[in-house]
Amino acid sequence: MKKIIVVLSIVIILLSCKSETKDNGKLNVVTTTTMITDLVKNIGGDSVNVQGLMGSGVDPHLYKASEGDVSKLVNADIIFYNGLHLEGKLVEVFEKMGSATKTPIALADQIDKTTLIGSDYFASNYDPHVWFDINYYKQFAQKVTAILSEKDKENASKYEENKSNYVARLEELQNKVKQIIETLPKEKRVLVTAHDAFNYFGKAYGFEVVGLQGLSTATEAGVQDVQKLATFIIDKQIKAIFVESSVPKRTIEALQAAVKSKGHNVEIGGTLYSDALGTTGTVEGTYIGMFEYNVNTIVNALK
Repeated sequence: MKKIIVVLSIVIILLSCKSETKDNGKLNVVTTTTMITDLVKNIGGDSVNVQGLMGSGVDPHLYKASEGDVSKLVNADIIFYNGLHLEGKLVEVFEKMGSATKTPIALADQIDKTTLIGSDYFASNYDPHVWFDINYYKQFAQKVTAILSEKDKENASKYEENKSNYVARLEELQNKVKQIIETLPKEKRVLVTAHDAFNYFGKAYGFEVVGLQGLSTATEAGVQDVQKLATFIIDKQIKAIFVESSVPKRTIEALQAAVKSKGHNVEIGGTLYSDALGTTGTVEGTYIGMFEYNVNTIVNALK
């Protein structure tokens, strides 16, 4: 609580002395998650300066703004974030900024709520991991393009062209993913991971998805949760379970040990990228590369 008060105080001070100048005459855009950072870079191209707050392996559920982050946010022309309480600990900072000089843009706000996956256990009552449905990510692309074009009309045609090219690549990804998944028998499409990040993926591609933790990594799995899921794995004869890059692997290792204690074996099929992309500069450091990598990892391990 003390840190939150300090951060909010910094917000107020910096807002009072915010500079209106743009670096190199370009829009200054700040993003939260790596998925949104990659999206804005693809659409903004060399017409915007993009600063992402979160890096590879960072858990957005638990992320807290530093003083440096607040300075970036205050001096941004546009702020894009996921919403649906994904960035739970940044909400108070965003609310303070929204009541001052700007309103950060929650990209998930434009999604038809009747199509979202609900939850009785998460603060927003909706699963926030919407980027695992590529159709929702394409909606993010539309919103980013509209906001950039509104703020920078001079480069609107560039943003629109970049968006069209990127959406075409996303559609290619959808076709490729579908072909890969079709090689996995339907009865083997059971995905067990550290937390419930893949429900939209499961809904889109016909997987039963089970997470050891809830929708937020702020919740922890208890002994009963581990034992219950171990029994599920044995009953379903699941071949592999998966670690997540932004969640400590000890939870999945505990699950593997629980299965073994019951006289059965289950492999750890690999590490999936869930709440963050891979390292910048790698294939998995892009949304498209991450998605294809995840699908290949899942299908190869479950076959």
